[in-house]
Amino acid sequence: MNAWRKAGCAVVVLLFLASCAVPVLAVKNAASVLGASADSGGGEDLGGAAAGIPDRMLAAYKGAVRLVKKEVPGCRGMRWPVLAGVARIESNHAVGRTVADSGAITPRILGPVLNGSGAGGNTTAFPDTDGGRWDGDTRFERAVGPFQFLPQTFEAMGRDGNGDGTVDPHNADDAALAAAVYLCGNGRNLREDKQLRSALFAYNRSDAYVAEVSGWIDRYDAAATSPDGASGATGDARTVLDAALAQRGVPYSWGGGNAGGKSRGVCCSPGGQDGRQVVGFDCSGLTVYAFARAGVRLPRLAADQAGVGTRIPASAGYKALKPGDLVFFGYIPARDSSIYHVGIYLGDGQMINAPRPGKPVRIDPVSSMGGFAGGARVL
Repeated sequence: MNAWRKAGCAVVVLLFLASCAVPVLAVKNAASVLGASADSGGGEDLGGAAAGIPDRMLAAYKGAVRLVKKEVPGCRGMRWPVLAGVARIESNHAVGRTVADSGAITPRILGPVLNGSGAGGNTTAFPDTDGGRWDGDTRFERAVGPFQFLPQTFEAMGRDGNGDGTVDPHNADDAALAAAVYLCGNGRNLREDKQLRSALFAYNRSDAYVAEVSGWIDRYDAAATSPDGASGATGDARTVLDAALAQRGVPYSWGGGNAGGKSRGVCCSPGGQDGRQVVGFDCSGLTVYAFARAGVRLPRLAADQAGVGTRIPASAGYKALKPGDLVFFGYIPARDSSIYHVGIYLGDGQMINAPRPGKPVRIDPVSSMGGFAGGARVL
């Protein structure tokens, strides 16, 4: 077998070879301008509490929750996962930008020019209202900042979230507080699903948008209450998860990892990583190691691991999975031979994952990767 096959997560698909790499996700609004992809869906490992959210942005969301009561005393149920869900879709948490200690985001996040041309999905022209102050355009509007406010809307909703005496949609704290105020309305209870959906629909009048943001809120809510997921796992499942969680931060190595632990890999990944230069795990190397701690020998390749234990079809959804199950991703989800990636399910829609070269072992949402292909219950 050649080195591509030996790399564990490799599979020949169409006319190219791929490892634990993730197909690009479609991301709406300014996130597409930022070039967001599945790669940024995992981001920094924050112990599972907020996978994919940079520390400074998470601080802005939490700060807004603390302050919004003063702005909208009747608001109930505001929490950081609500703001995170909106920001995930609007700007992918400003990933790729620099967020200063003050909250200032550079370079600025700007949506498409709303001139009615159809570019960027806009079909209605919005004449300029801010003289180009926030969006740099004196003819038409552009959505601005990590929460993608129109300048006119931010003029009404903007608040000083960091106490510096200025109000700026390109400041993480100010923008997060403005979004909290907007979503709270006249005093919504955002713990009630109907009122939360009403708030999201007011933010963007699209049922698809509401569904997408709600999905992210659910994931962040679960992460917020169960930082490592798997809190109910016991026995061998607990052993497997503890072993995998202990590897967080270990580098990805193409072909790396075995039953004994992390190791040097092989050359070379489709992106060019020479695993021989990196001590770590690839996706299936991590699963082989973690299950070995519970006395279970898994095949080395992700596609082959799908044949172990009780297969859980993709049609059952990830809610059919239990902590400790293997979770698979494939180019053709119904065909096990197309599986290109494997993780270990933690619960609450999250998994422990060795995602790709350049990214360490970490906790990711199952939905951060494309081609969900179900799972396998080995234990």
